[in-house]
Amino acid sequence: MTDTAQRQSIYQPVQPGLNFPELPTFKSAEEDRKHRKERLAAACRAFDKFGFSYGTGGHLTVRDPEDPDLYWTNPFAVPFAHVKVSNLILVDHSGRVVEGNYAANRAGFVLHSAIHEANPDIVASCHAHTVHGAAWAAMGRLLPPNTQDVCVFFEHHAVIEEEAGAIVVEVDAGKAVGSRFGNNKAVIHQNHGLFSAGTHSIDEAAWWFIALEHACRVQLLIEASATPPKPVAPEAARHTRHHFGTPYMGWLNFQPIYESLVHDQPDLLT
Repeated sequence: MTDTAQRQSIYQPVQPGLNFPELPTFKSAEEDRKHRKERLAAACRAFDKFGFSYGTGGHLTVRDPEDPDLYWTNPFAVPFAHVKVSNLILVDHSGRVVEGNYAANRAGFVLHSAIHEANPDIVASCHAHTVHGAAWAAMGRLLPPNTQDVCVFFEHHAVIEEEAGAIVVEVDAGKAVGSRFGNNKAVIHQNHGLFSAGTHSIDEAAWWFIALEHACRVQLLIEASATPPKPVAPEAARHTRHHFGTPYMGWLNFQPIYESLVHDQPDLLT
């Protein structure tokens, strides 16, 4: 069984005869690369749509399907709203641009290359300087399972204290952060912000980031309330994560966003 077929059999509900989003298959590395670049550009546009832009901060990466030691990322100092397939850059682990006309984000490649290098199973990663993510990151705490939505991260996210609050531009500092990512789908970097990862697609990584920022916002509202929350029981939280925290579900939840963006902003594919 192929990797894609196995993923479909594990993660995709069987609904024969009905339209249902299916994981893509590719006949060549070139076809796969085109798809990844289109989804990466769309993920950048989604970050703009959700208000995740903050100056030059924020970087999204996805491994090249043919050379996994290289990864595609958004061009430095180009707003998320202007990212498209044609201005993406291909970068190696040393931060050298091997394809494209734009520079790379120094802090971005240090952290992302460390995440990818320390975790070969991670295909894509996302980071942005968001309001609610930054506010929650200042707490240095895990998100408690107070809502059904946040349960997808139950026991699948971590807080990283290394280099808290520092602008990470040194390789060794980046490795300290990357090595702590582990098997989590997301991490909260104390005094900095949020990072997400996808083990199968940039779609998955983008959705986990969007969901994590939403979870931080909800938790901050809960803590501002005078009424103490009633958390989801651990067993129920694990059950929810088992069904809704899979790579397929991460990919699936990004599909309506992608379709909407391509319809409204078709230039992102150029």
